[in-house]
Amino acid sequence: MKASFGQAAKAAVLVVDDEIFFRRLFSEVLSEDDYWVETAASGSEALKRINEGGISVVVTDMVMPGLSGLDLLKRIRSLENPPDVIFATGHATLDTAIEALKNGARDYLIKPFNPDELRHLVRTCFEQQRLLSENSLLRSQLELFRKGQNLASLLEIDRLLPMAMKVLLAEATSQRGFVFMYEDGAIYRLNAVVGLEEADAMVVAQALLPRLPELIDMHFFDAAELTLKRPLTEEFQRLCVCPLYCEKTLRGSLVLFNPPGADFLSSSFDNIMFLAEQAGLGFENAYRFQGARDLMYADDLTGLHNYRFQQIALDREINRSDRYGLNFSLIFIDLDHFKEVNDTYGHLTGSHTLVIVAEQLRQSVREVDSLFRYGGDEFTALLVETDAKGAAVVAERIRAAIENHVFTSGCGSPFRVTATVGYATYPENATDMQMIIELADRAMYDGKKERNVIRGAWEIAG
Repeated sequence: MKASFGQAAKAAVLVVDDEIFFRRLFSEVLSEDDYWVETAASGSEALKRINEGGISVVVTDMVMPGLSGLDLLKRIRSLENPPDVIFATGHATLDTAIEALKNGARDYLIKPFNPDELRHLVRTCFEQQRLLSENSLLRSQLELFRKGQNLASLLEIDRLLPMAMKVLLAEATSQRGFVFMYEDGAIYRLNAVVGLEEADAMVVAQALLPRLPELIDMHFFDAAELTLKRPLTEEFQRLCVCPLYCEKTLRGSLVLFNPPGADFLSSSFDNIMFLAEQAGLGFENAYRFQGARDLMYADDLTGLHNYRFQQIALDREINRSDRYGLNFSLIFIDLDHFKEVNDTYGHLTGSHTLVIVAEQLRQSVREVDSLFRYGGDEFTALLVETDAKGAAVVAERIRAAIENHVFTSGCGSPFRVTATVGYATYPENATDMQMIIELADRAMYDGKKERNVIRGAWEIAG
């Protein structure tokens, strides 16, 4: 139950526990201090309520079905104005307690707990929140620190970069920006593109290429300083470029456009620089943390899984299928005449095309399915619990998505790409890993006789 209009002024506490006994116990203890107490029986239910606003303190169990307490904490900490979180659990260890505190928990209690201790912790949370609200300057500084702390602590690059762009754009009151990844003198990937077309972002990134060696800290470029290969859809006056380093090597940059119809405010420079530095710290930590794993299991261009991980995923899916009597399908996708794209538009456009194709693949399969860059311009998709009929539907969806997409070169020239797709199903067509790989591959190569078609393993000669 939520607070009514007359109860809105009360301090709101959300108790999250999958056991009704503890939900009632916490509610009774905290209600004695005149708090407005709400309850949730799961992490997902709690997250939905927190997103609606009005909750100042969350008291949650750590071990729950579905979304665990630690996962809930991480989701809460990514919100704009997150409530304080206190863990109350009977399963805490030193490691879990440290992890909870590192992720931003206010404190933790061990069940069974002293009711006075719970009241004290909750009262302390509200007192600190009250003190913060009384000093707006201190509050804004601490809020800035919190945002920076969140950025510095994220260890997943694909979560860090969109969050960094969101925070920096808000601080700069801007609406357009993007991140590019840089290696060996080339831009190989865009990320967190906000408020503009990816083609425009790539044009700006390429214009910045000659200036990257001079970047050490945050730097502003006037539009007149840059040579664009073609005009952008919308005009801009200045760019704020924040380099991202790992081990003193430039790996990418955050790029912010000036606010609509205005310049960057000088009063926000320090805040932007602070947040950019924190994002840089987070990027270096995440880059190091994910480096070994990415090298082994992920393709650094497209972000898809690589060939190594495909072997692991197939072995796991075969064991699961054998155990539960399920089936699955493997799809091979090969781009037609892709060498012509590289020869005509250059390898940078070719690489960017592969990134776009990877995104088309993501949009064509379910979240439970797995995608792999098999090598070069060849991709594979593992469709769990999918028979040959279902695989044909997905294969055609992939083929059509690639054929219908209009790609853009670095100089703005549009072009199209097609793909030939083959598929095989386990155990209908194959009885082991090597066989299903070979059959799906052979089906794809059989389709290469016509190109831009799909072929099932059942259509090829034995």
